[in-house]
Amino acid sequence: MSSRHPSPIVEPSRLRPPRPFRLPPLRSRRIAPYLFIAPFFALFLVFSLFPLVFSIYLSLQQWNPAEGLHTMHWVGLENYGYALTDPWFWDALYNTAWFALVAGVPQHLVALPLAFFIHRRVKRGRDLVVGAYFVPYITSSVAIALIFTTLYSKDYGLINAALAELTRIPFIGSPLAAFTAMKDGGIDWLGDADVTRPAVAFVVFWRYLGWNLVLYLSGLQVIDKDLYEAATLDGATEWQQFRHVTLPLLKPMMFFAVTLTIIGNLQLFEEPFILVDGEKGVASSVMTTAIFMYRTAFSDGDFGTASAMSWLMFVLIAALTWVNARLFGRDPRSAHGKR
Repeated sequence: MSSRHPSPIVEPSRLRPPRPFRLPPLRSRRIAPYLFIAPFFALFLVFSLFPLVFSIYLSLQQWNPAEGLHTMHWVGLENYGYALTDPWFWDALYNTAWFALVAGVPQHLVALPLAFFIHRRVKRGRDLVVGAYFVPYITSSVAIALIFTTLYSKDYGLINAALAELTRIPFIGSPLAAFTAMKDGGIDWLGDADVTRPAVAFVVFWRYLGWNLVLYLSGLQVIDKDLYEAATLDGATEWQQFRHVTLPLLKPMMFFAVTLTIIGNLQLFEEPFILVDGEKGVASSVMTTAIFMYRTAFSDGDFGTASAMSWLMFVLIAALTWVNARLFGRDPRSAHGKR
């Protein structure tokens, strides 16, 4: 018989779990920050930097994505030349500039004095008032389009109904009735080229007025109240305080707000695209450069020309931003003073 020796019994308290792998302290301290920011850089490379570089490359190619990547054909600057000689592009650029002036400039002409009035006069319920102006900015574009499509309706819209009631008022009723009679008894706000652009411009003005109001109100709250008290003691009226105290100190905020307006209006897309049916002939009167680029890429399949147009708009926005900086006295060369 073979004798069997029993295996030694190890107490559970003496069992040690395997040690986890750990980097040396010095190396872990060096690598840890990069590991934390790695997701941001990965997302930035995939969704920001790559599309940016690819759009530059695409603007030099002639390509229809439906035929695959192998159909790319190098054309150099031909897409830029084609865009600059296309009359449709210049018509869209004119519409964009028209919206920028008619819808963009009044935003600041109204928001700035309105913010000053709310800051100086409205004490109770200020947040409620500012919130009411800010609501359109955070409202969905589709919801805004549905609301104004109903308001602008030719047959059942509230605006035409209100105009019909105003025709009964003396002095203004007769010319208003004559104007509505020229429009077949009702104004087709989204179907008549004469009034479609002003109608869309009003929607843009109404939506972004609250945003500029909040910007200017935040700038006013930073201004020292002692300056207004000193101006009051010197006999300055409220208009003089606004002109000589408020406006000079609000220049940085005005530069920021106007810059955002320039960028936003030159990229205007949602409001005219949703409000006006693209199949109607009147759609050409509100076709901005962003809408034209969209149709060039996704309707005509010419992604190269659309990319070239986008970079032309980038150059235009950069140039207007530089002009805006010079107008507000923000010359980068003088930021650190004379040396």
